[in-house]
Amino acid sequence: MQELRNIAIIAHVDHGKTTLVDKILHHCSLFRDNQETGELILDNNDLERERGITILSKNVSVQYKGIKINIIDTPGHADFGGEVERVLNMADGVLLLVDAFEGPMPQTRFVLQKAIDLKLKPLVVINKVDKENCTPEEVHEAVFDLMFELGAEEWQLDFPTVYGSAKNNWMGSDWSNPTNSISPLIDMVLEHVPSPKISEGSTQLLITSLDYSSFTGRIAIGRLQRGILSSNMSVSLCKRHGKIEKSKVKELHVFDGLGRKKVDEVVAGDLCAIFGLENFEIGDTVADIDYPEALPTINIDEPTMSMLFTINDSPFFGKDGKYVTSRHIKDRLEKELEKNLAMRLEFTDSAEKFIVFGRGVLHLSILIETMRREGYEIQIGQPQVIIKEINGVKNEPLEELTIDLPESVSGKAIEMVTLRKGEMTSMTPKGSRMVCEFLIPSRGIIGLRNQLLTATAGEAIMNHRFKEFQPYKGDIPCRINGSMISMENGTAIPYSLDKLQERGKFFIGPNEKVYTGQVIGENSRGDDMVINVTKTKKLSNVRAAGSDDKVKLAPPIKFSLEEALEYIQIDEYVEVTPSFIRLRKVYLDENERKRVSNKV
Repeated sequence: MQELRNIAIIAHVDHGKTTLVDKILHHCSLFRDNQETGELILDNNDLERERGITILSKNVSVQYKGIKINIIDTPGHADFGGEVERVLNMADGVLLLVDAFEGPMPQTRFVLQKAIDLKLKPLVVINKVDKENCTPEEVHEAVFDLMFELGAEEWQLDFPTVYGSAKNNWMGSDWSNPTNSISPLIDMVLEHVPSPKISEGSTQLLITSLDYSSFTGRIAIGRLQRGILSSNMSVSLCKRHGKIEKSKVKELHVFDGLGRKKVDEVVAGDLCAIFGLENFEIGDTVADIDYPEALPTINIDEPTMSMLFTINDSPFFGKDGKYVTSRHIKDRLEKELEKNLAMRLEFTDSAEKFIVFGRGVLHLSILIETMRREGYEIQIGQPQVIIKEINGVKNEPLEELTIDLPESVSGKAIEMVTLRKGEMTSMTPKGSRMVCEFLIPSRGIIGLRNQLLTATAGEAIMNHRFKEFQPYKGDIPCRINGSMISMENGTAIPYSLDKLQERGKFFIGPNEKVYTGQVIGENSRGDDMVINVTKTKKLSNVRAAGSDDKVKLAPPIKFSLEEALEYIQIDEYVEVTPSFIRLRKVYLDENERKRVSNKV
């Protein structure tokens, strides 16, 4: 039987997890010398490549010195915390990556807490030591302090450390003395990560991940805790609430390099993919047919935010997408529930409106972006935080916010956060930059990123993570400027846009199609204004001096999906189709808007 090691790589976003996995794959000769592999091999879907972030956790395995190492790459954003939580169940040790300049960040704390609670052995990798002004020794101290603070046990605090630069392909015990390979890191894994503990008893496997194949259907992925699994074996499925169903394993695959290979039998301790099981969910246990024993199921943190999803009923519906009906949207959201653990779905009184709960704006905007690329047309309401009643008191989610920005503009940022009910907890200078930490209600974060970037000329780096529910902090001032709304259906005429420029900023360019009730710009004042941009110049046969000047238009503001979601007010929707992101009023007709506002 081959020796095994199961490790997960955890870190704050952009500290180099996926890059490190690349280098391990290359070092263990997974590819031919002449093979073009590119960078960030594991970020294989389009969205991950475009945004430069990991969204879904991935499994790969390598062979090193005759030992098989299963590596799990995890996302760094707290919005995808549901992914991290469940995959850590498959590991026996974690590689904690920390940037030698930035040190431990909010998400470092979040993922490390999960690993310590699961009693995993941490191995620390201090990455990016080639950065200017980095302080690897101080960062090492900070990691120790953080572990102590999070309640790590003595054996966890006695962690080994390597320093290096994943990008430059070296690791070693001394950061000032670069080596020529990353083998010190892999040797450290073999030395300090224990082999999987295998207890005696009947078969047990906790399903921690899902995969889907259009040929074979849903595939269960997990780690076999004890016993053996073989193909065509009959098993029991222990569900969440004690229910037990009989099922059968058709095929078994283990992870081999970047892919999977079919095997007849899997031994305890290894990670495997099971084909053929029916009606299973994440958190179920695959157990012995005669003596089923369930493992503790996975607890996932509660969602903190909700959005309304509804069908596209604008005048332009169905012109762009393939799937436009409420049935299409409902089926797609239910399919997403199967593998997205941190998401919840609620049905409303109306058949075409659904409330989707998630971890944050980014978590849900990734779902919307994926649906949009698949050809769906949907409308999204303003993100709402979840308010809980605890002992008769309204409680709302509170987050830890960290802003890293140039010292010269830190005053502006502090003022903005304080207006949104944020409380400053610390302020630390780092070279010419300042790292400010706050406690702020989740409501205050919606729309903050845009304002911050504008105020700091794009220099601010913002991170936040959920901390706890606290009593409601009172009203937060929302967007000050009103909207400019289109009066008629038609095409935006440059002449009209030019004449209305002093009224505010536009979101549409010349010759773009608009409809009645579409939000086409931001008013320079606080109230909404209905304008006609489809009006052409009246032509006469009399020439007037100087009236035919060139039209000079400022470029329109184009929102990304997250920016649009954070920008809209309570009475607006974001209309999302495969090719367009538009903003609109919920009630398109001006008279209807007035009637509704008078009722309120």
